[in-house]
Amino acid sequence: MTARTQRQEARERMLKVYQAMVDRLLPADEKQILRGGSFREWEDQALELVREVGGRFLEERAGLEASAQATTGGRCPHCGSERVYLASGQRSTELQTPLGPVVLAQQQARCRACGRAFSPSGSGLGTADRRAVESAGGATAGAGGGGAEL
Repeated sequence: MTARTQRQEARERMLKVYQAMVDRLLPADEKQILRGGSFREWEDQALELVREVGGRFLEERAGLEASAQATTGGRCPHCGSERVYLASGQRSTELQTPLGPVVLAQQQARCRACGRAFSPSGSGLGTADRRAVESAGGATAGAGGGGAEL
C-alpha cells in the first residue's frame, strides 16, 4: 500500500489553509479593524482556527498514510476469499471528530465470491473506534490495572 499524496504537496496545502486563516483573523492591513472586542470572542476565533487547520491536517495526514492506497484488494473481511478486486474510484467518508467533520477518501474493493464491498485499508484509516482503545490492563484487569493490593 502507498500514500495517496506526497508530503511536500500536503505541507503546501496546509500552509495555504493556515495562511488564509491568519489573513482572515489578523489582516496585515493595519487600517482594518480586528474582529472581536472581548477575550471570549478571541477564544472563539482561536477555536475556529484550530478546527479549520486541525480538520485539514487530519485529512492530509490520512492521505499520507501508507495504508491509504492499496495496490491489491487483499482478502475479503466478510468471507475470507482472495477473489477480490479494487473498484475504480474512491468513496468519500465523513467522520465527526472533536475538530468537526473531516472528509476522507477511501478506496473500495469488491469480493467476487460473496459480492460484498469493503475498504481495503480496513477500519484503520481515519475511522479509529475510540471505544476500542484501552490502556494496558484496561477492560480486562479492572480498576488499577490488576496491580498489587494496598
